[in-house]
Amino acid sequence: MRGKVAQTLLLAALLAASPVPAAAQTIPAVTPDAPARRPAAIINLATDEGVGLVQGQWRYSDTKIIEVDHRAPGPDLRPSGPPNRTYNLTPLAGAADFDDSQWQTIPPSGLETRRGNGRLWFNWYRIKVTLPEKVGAFAVDGSTVVFELVVDDYAEVWVNGKLSPFTLGQTGGPAIKGFNAPNRVVLTNNARPGEQFQIAVLGANGPLSNPPVNFIWIRSATLDFFKPGDAGNVQPVKLEVDRKDPALDAVVPANATLECVATGFLFTEGPVWHPDGYLLFSDPNANTIYRWSPDGQVSVFRAKSGYAGFDIGEYNQPGSNGLTLNKDGLLTIDEHGNRRVVRQERTGFITVLADRYEGKRLNSPNDLVYRSDGALFFTDPYFGLPKFDKDPHKELSFSGVFCLINGKLVLVTKELDGPNGIAFSPDEKYLYVGNWDPKKKVVMRYELNADGTVANGKVFFDMTSAPGDDAIDGVKVDQSGNVYVSGPGGLWILSPEGKHLGTLRGPEHAHNMAWGDADGRTLYWTAQSSIYRIRLNIPGVRPPARR
Repeated sequence: MRGKVAQTLLLAALLAASPVPAAAQTIPAVTPDAPARRPAAIINLATDEGVGLVQGQWRYSDTKIIEVDHRAPGPDLRPSGPPNRTYNLTPLAGAADFDDSQWQTIPPSGLETRRGNGRLWFNWYRIKVTLPEKVGAFAVDGSTVVFELVVDDYAEVWVNGKLSPFTLGQTGGPAIKGFNAPNRVVLTNNARPGEQFQIAVLGANGPLSNPPVNFIWIRSATLDFFKPGDAGNVQPVKLEVDRKDPALDAVVPANATLECVATGFLFTEGPVWHPDGYLLFSDPNANTIYRWSPDGQVSVFRAKSGYAGFDIGEYNQPGSNGLTLNKDGLLTIDEHGNRRVVRQERTGFITVLADRYEGKRLNSPNDLVYRSDGALFFTDPYFGLPKFDKDPHKELSFSGVFCLINGKLVLVTKELDGPNGIAFSPDEKYLYVGNWDPKKKVVMRYELNADGTVANGKVFFDMTSAPGDDAIDGVKVDQSGNVYVSGPGGLWILSPEGKHLGTLRGPEHAHNMAWGDADGRTLYWTAQSSIYRIRLNIPGVRPPARR
């Protein structure tokens, strides 16, 4: 992450004076409740005209709570223990092929009819929509289509048989957003006329702990059509491209644009793109992992992401930093305050992967990357400790790069004072490590051995003489072997041979990066108070996570 001594001290002083960086005070924050851009066209599914345009028909069913067989938690924390009895709903009508032919049909105007018996009650609404060629004068082809719904009181939304993407900490989208709050689900980012979507909505009375006397009804239901890129609250910002070599043209398009997709954070870091289509990133100062989705929604994925100790006030950055995914798609986290690397299991259980080397506690793990064989490499500078290298709780006499392989923690190197960003070459023959040290701003390249050790470490690129207080932070690599480095004054792009091709600069300094979107050609920047993105010509090397 930002592991640097000089700027860390400066940042700590700034945070002591103001809880939010200056940039966050001048740029409107994109929060979970921030509105998206205005759509180019709308189909109102509460009107005969709108439902007719999508060739749809609303259907309705009450829902009952029934008692069913189940099992208590077992040693694996899953329902593998002794048999028990619990409750479920019937019908379970989220499946795309669910037969609702015998359900009551209701006219669009009937969505406002109060339904159910009040108190603790649930019901289902279903409709199949077919995208038209045009909505008014707007051509649908290639657009982004968002289903927006407000149910009195709560709703969950299934599309084509899936309640997804659905992640820890998520509010909105397919999950319950809040009391009478809008659910927004992206149906497609590349609409095609004739494309069909089966939508199922579970309505619920609430609050559940104090069931009200009122009934369930749909306040609004629309299909919102956006021009490409307009579904979220995305703002174009100034981009400076300093082209040092003509070869940069193969990497950065001539018409490249930089966009701010979310802002208002304390210090963003450690991004990773999830195959389900969203970005996870850390705010180590706020002790939080956030989730950003392409429809512009930001939610807390994990609170207290790095520390919850009584002395947390002593830390500048107690939270998580680097994030990545293993081959099974499980999130792996560098926790600053807890001074360890952990994996979050599907059950929510936290598995500690590494917290000590030869019996001594790690410093504050910073960035990390999985090799395709499952070996985990991570950097461990002291930047997350309250008093940095002078912290009395510091146990290791060095800052190291480590490899966790076959259950054993191997010291890769301890030659750098501030090991920070870390990445592999596309063929995994080389390991790149950036050094946050104002006196030695270098990117090192090591030859990788199968056992997690390295050989023939060499300076791949030296930025020590470059102006600016920043040293080396995040490091990423594209599929052609180009190396992207958060360095002094901007985001440096280096060829596989170590030639400086150019530097990208935005409104804020990019401290780390992640390759995102379906094709892997969008580079997301975590840049102090904000998240930015830029489309490039070459896809990046991403974690080996399976869907």
